[in-house]
Amino acid sequence: MKKAMKFAIGSLAVSFVVLGIKYVAFAVTGSLALYSDFLESIINVGTSVAAIVAIRVSALPADANHPFGHHKAEYLSAVLIGVMIIVASLLIFHEAWAGFLDPKPIEAPALGLTVSMGATAINALWGLLIIRFGRRARSASLVADGKHMLADVVTSLGVLVGVVLVVFTGMVVLDAAIAALVGLHILWSGYGVLRESASALLDEAVPAKTLDTIRGIISTQAPEAIEAHDLRTRHAGAATFIDFHLVVDSEMKIATAHAVCDRLESALEAAVDGAVVSIHVEPANKAKHKGIVVL
Repeated sequence: MKKAMKFAIGSLAVSFVVLGIKYVAFAVTGSLALYSDFLESIINVGTSVAAIVAIRVSALPADANHPFGHHKAEYLSAVLIGVMIIVASLLIFHEAWAGFLDPKPIEAPALGLTVSMGATAINALWGLLIIRFGRRARSASLVADGKHMLADVVTSLGVLVGVVLVVFTGMVVLDAAIAALVGLHILWSGYGVLRESASALLDEAVPAKTLDTIRGIISTQAPEAIEAHDLRTRHAGAATFIDFHLVVDSEMKIATAHAVCDRLESALEAAVDGAVVSIHVEPANKAKHKGIVVL
């Protein structure tokens, strides 16, 4: 988690640097598209702050009021990031409409493009890096922050194309048109972040491949058991909650049943990152099938 926090702080620093560079690009050109790109980058700062808060809160240990921990704080942060991305798209639509009504020429386009390309390169490299780390660390807020940075990269590329077209064609209104198209892309990106975060908040089950792994471990690591059923899984940040009922012989000693559960927990924790296992032991008359069946 300490490494995740370092990445989140790094994102905040990169966001401020890119924001400053993009403002310079807008200031020297007066381009509406570059101004929209600058507005979108302000959201990067906000999403980086949200990621830092989420990672800090989600790392807090379980307490009396939050017995399952604070893992879902990351998903709440990701929802906030999605909302902020959508707000950025609305800001761009507003500026694009103003540009359609009152088109303005672009000044010093070569300098503005060069400066903007530098900011875009920084965003692309850092965005890819934190998405890769965020997925490995199962940090929803870092992944969302990285996706927003890549959305910002697409924004910047669209803006660069718009500025080039305006310069070579003399059609100043294209400045606003490109900004509007980029706004649509950002809107779609924000929707994607909200959709993924909502699924996690609704206790979405683990992927099918992980579920097969869990079933296989239960089937092979508990030969003394009669059956396993009512298997349930869910994600919460870096934690994967796994609970199921394990049916054993009614005459089995408590110590033996406990040893079987310990073996299962150890195997599941070794195979599934962040596994939190809960097993409910039941007597033979609770069996629904014959043989080890994981339902």
